[in-house]
Amino acid sequence: MKAAVFRGPHQPLDVTEVPTPTPGAGEVLVRVAGCGLCHTDLHYIDHGVPTFKAPPMVLGHEAAGIVAKTGPGPNGRKEGDRVLIPAVLSCGRCRYCREGRANLCENLRMLGNNVDGAYAEYVVVPAGEIFLLPDDLPLESACVIADALSTPYHAVKHRGKVSLGDTVAVVGCGGVGLNVVQCAVAAGATVIAIDLNEARLAIASDLGALQVFNPGVMARVDKAVRQLTGGGVDVAFEAVGTPKTLELALGLLRKGGRLCVIGYSSEVAPLSVAKIMYHELEVVGSLGCGGKDYPEIIELVRTGILRLDPVVSGTVPLEEINAGLDNLRQGRGVRWVVTP
Repeated sequence: MKAAVFRGPHQPLDVTEVPTPTPGAGEVLVRVAGCGLCHTDLHYIDHGVPTFKAPPMVLGHEAAGIVAKTGPGPNGRKEGDRVLIPAVLSCGRCRYCREGRANLCENLRMLGNNVDGAYAEYVVVPAGEIFLLPDDLPLESACVIADALSTPYHAVKHRGKVSLGDTVAVVGCGGVGLNVVQCAVAAGATVIAIDLNEARLAIASDLGALQVFNPGVMARVDKAVRQLTGGGVDVAFEAVGTPKTLELALGLLRKGGRLCVIGYSSEVAPLSVAKIMYHELEVVGSLGCGGKDYPEIIELVRTGILRLDPVVSGTVPLEEINAGLDNLRQGRGVRWVVTP
């Protein structure tokens, strides 16, 4: 089969022939219909963040496809099933899985990080970890549910704890941030979106943001948000991963507010302990999404409450995956999907 192989940092992915994997007991072989391109992969490729499995390996963690073959023994799936593959695979046995927090699984495996991923024609995954997709959802766009939508959903529902009537600020309107916007709107919040990219702010408005701000043309976004909301927002989501945007997000909160950090950064970010203490602020992290939420997310997409079209900018064939990654680097579009 063809796959885009990661040979190491600061090198383009190598589209080449590799052996087609064989599913073992409890596993299925999925023919990949679409796999979202994610900034996480740029951390590995451009910035030298190490993968758990040493290169060479196949990246790609946001996939949907069709079951092509099942491993020996019963596993609840059959050839021809249209399936979504979660980005993170859990063991189902550790204390976190038993507590319903499978995204923190002690034996967590991530496609394209711990094991070979889905920038390939086929990928092998545990049958018990995948979810059926309705016939009316195109696989080439539904694949982004696996991370770009499920991660914001978990952040909004479980970590940000957004509820009806809340005011919410979203700092960073990339693929994750825009989906935070629409998940928060679906939860009944009034949403303010903040980004340097006017095109993405326009998409945020389309997805339901009541107000948008561009820090590149406004000196004091924090002051404008506090004036608009009468003191600050209930919940702020940081979806960029830089010290500067974390500081901005914290400054948007009212007294007693909550900052939810989704963006990844290897940098140390100084935050005002005095402000956190004196204003009784909460700072929480949010990682991925546990499997228990996927059926609800899929149904919200099927019924049109959550939308994929505004955040899926287009598709690229596997042979042009490096050009697709360049789209991410240059900020062109929102989410691009590889179609092996």
